[in-house]
Amino acid sequence: MTEKNGIANKSETFNKQDVEVMSKTSLFNGFFSMVKYTFRHRLFAGGWSDTIEREMFERGHAAALLPYDPILDKVVLIEQIRVGALEDRSPWQFEIIAGMIDKGESAEEVVRRESMEEAGLTVISTEKITCYFPSSGACSERLDLFVGLIDSRQAGGIHGLEEEGEDIKVHIVDRELAYSMVNSGKIENSASIIALQWLELNNSRLRSLHSNDE
Repeated sequence: MTEKNGIANKSETFNKQDVEVMSKTSLFNGFFSMVKYTFRHRLFAGGWSDTIEREMFERGHAAALLPYDPILDKVVLIEQIRVGALEDRSPWQFEIIAGMIDKGESAEEVVRRESMEEAGLTVISTEKITCYFPSSGACSERLDLFVGLIDSRQAGGIHGLEEEGEDIKVHIVDRELAYSMVNSGKIENSASIIALQWLELNNSRLRSLHSNDE
């Protein structure tokens, strides 16, 4: 592999053709599922690894959106209880809008739908931030992350689907305060942290673009 500034050209690195999956076994199939992979892979130093066994959490793919009002320089955050944080200092988490991608849906369709369900918000326009694996060491989930321009005066109240047991409180927060919640550790989930850090780098451009549209 040739390297530039210490980073190998991605087109020359390993890909899925350099993995041999020997078996894939279903261990559990419910709301989520668990599978066990037996595989081996090529090694950077040459040759092949020993056989590896790993359990993997299958939860599908998701999309998330940071609602941002470029006129008032405010973001909309939601607060809800999360089972993964039940034994943390507080299981109620401050987050951005998010939802699972159903078959036949696009990621953008998901965040627009979830914005209405979770915050009563109509999204004016979206911009893709990134796509990433939140925990690729054990989970197959891939997350598409967006910023969505909104009118924050629409936001407020308590939302969520009763049939899904959702109890979601909406918060309208100054952008600078939201970012301080990242720095203080009050916001703890990766999608929200990444989106708010991205907004710190891009809010001036978004506000300028909106002013030009006006």
